[in-house]
Amino acid sequence: MARHRAKDALVDVIARVDLDRKKAVAAVVAAGALAGAGFAGAMTTVAPVDRIVPVAATKDLAAAMTAQAQPQEIQTVHSLNTSSEARKLLQAEQIQAQFHVSEALKSAEGAYVKRQEAAKAEQARIAAEEEAKRPKCVRPAQGSFTSGFGARWGTSHNGVDIANAIGTPIVSVMDGTVIEAGPASGFGLWVRVQHEDGTITVYGHMNTIDVPQGAKVKAGQQIATIGNRGQSTGPHLHFEVWVGGSQKINPVGWLAARGVTL
Repeated sequence: MARHRAKDALVDVIARVDLDRKKAVAAVVAAGALAGAGFAGAMTTVAPVDRIVPVAATKDLAAAMTAQAQPQEIQTVHSLNTSSEARKLLQAEQIQAQFHVSEALKSAEGAYVKRQEAAKAEQARIAAEEEAKRPKCVRPAQGSFTSGFGARWGTSHNGVDIANAIGTPIVSVMDGTVIEAGPASGFGLWVRVQHEDGTITVYGHMNTIDVPQGAKVKAGQQIATIGNRGQSTGPHLHFEVWVGGSQKINPVGWLAARGVTL
């Protein structure tokens, strides 16, 4: 009896709904839910006979609505080319990898440049410290002071003599430029060095000459060796100082003014 009443309710609902498919489907679902839940007894009012839709028509309509309610097959809008997409992905990864490699190289290069600059700065600092410590004036040779500046044996001795063995190093007393290196009358061989203030120092009687004319020399740099050439009574260095390039003065006082004793 409950089923018959449910059908009657369903017929009455379908007859009243709009032809709109969505509303008709909603009505069928609602009526079925009422019948399944046991609420058919609540339908006390029977629809008039003239408003009942034939069962066959109801079935056809329900079938038609059910068919329309079925989900439609989804059409593929875009076809994915997996090979092409894989290539694009690989290219993107390669570009990203190259970018990271490039950035890493830039960073490494920057760090290397900074280390090189730091090393150069440290070398310059050490060189500056060594230059500051380096003596500005030194003794021309090691040995015994045997003869001073002034009159000697009826002539003028324009320098001082330092005796030592042949081959003993002779050094430039200050920084300067070698303006002459070779044979000289009375000296056998000599070397003349001009310094920044114009003073010229002269080194005579040497055995060998170790610097060429025009060479830049530092204080303490070897320029020759002690010999016995020219007018000499034994192996020694004859050393002179010419202020202004020509005025010959006592080397003892000149060296003492610069902190050097003979």
